Amino acid sequence: MRAIQITEFGGPEVLTATELPDPVAGPGQVLIDVSRAGVNYADTHQAENSYLAKAELPLVPGGEAVGRTADGRRVVALLGTGGYAEKAVAPEALAWEVPDGIDDVTALGMVVQGASAWLLLRRSVHLAAGESVVVHAAAGGVGTLAVQLAKAWGAGRVIATASSQDKRDLALELGADVAIDANEPDMKAALIEANEGRRVDVVLEMTGGTVTDQSLQALAPFGRLAFYGMASRKPPKPVQPANLMKYSTTIAGMWLAHVFQLPGDVMRAALDELFGLAADGRLRVVAGGEYGLDEVRKAHEDMRARRTTGKLVLDPSR
Repeated sequence: MRAIQITEFGGPEVLTATELPDPVAGPGQVLIDVSRAGVNYADTHQAENSYLAKAELPLVPGGEAVGRTADGRRVVALLGTGGYAEKAVAPEALAWEVPDGIDDVTALGMVVQGASAWLLLRRSVHLAAGESVVVHAAAGGVGTLAVQLAKAWGAGRVIATASSQDKRDLALELGADVAIDANEPDMKAALIEANEGRRVDVVLEMTGGTVTDQSLQALAPFGRLAFYGMASRKPPKPVQPANLMKYSTTIAGMWLAHVFQLPGDVMRAALDELFGLAADGRLRVVAGGEYGLDEVRKAHEDMRARRTTGKLVLDPSR
């Protein structure tokens, strides 16, 4: 089969198209003929071995795929690795059937980005109706869905940040009440101004550095910041727990992998709700671009340079 393989860690240049033996499904696994593979920002960390879960070489990257099983089921699956290929093996427990009417891009957009947005709002910050919500990187995969979910679930005011006017316009189209420049030098002041002079209740943050620092400073009493990524690769300042008492604020971390340690099938519940909203036309995955296997380096370059919006996918047939 054709696949992308990494034999040394680094930037997009280490992603190499090659021929590999077809994978074989073992007990409790399912073999998928991949029609599309998802491209996530976490993949750029995996390529340089800076992700939460350390990688081992050689490696076929890609943590999600949609396609057909040998018995004809159409499934979307979480893989850990192996998605950037014509065939992939997934744990049976992490492969979910895709309802009729849900296309490949939507299915892939829901299994990581959609589930992340769902968990951030439902579990990490426990969004309440009427609260203000800041969504950083609002034109990205998680951000585009978080804006829509926050509005659908009764947020009082959704404030989006994005790095270009086109991206800010997209966030407004998806339901944000106001969109501001992600490069504002005084993010604290910009967020409070965007919330009509009031501190904000909820922040979803995946940038890191001063964006995290200043967003935390913008929180209202009992405000919550959920941290789920560090795209800038710059860590925020250390937080002193005693300082959180000044406004009774909370910081939550979220990594999707931990959903599988919760009692009950929370992932199934999330996907059922997300697919239902999509089928009803109340939630859409923004298609951010499709790349062939030979274009995977460009996909990573575009993502790292913040040139992309929405959900990126690979087509392994080309």
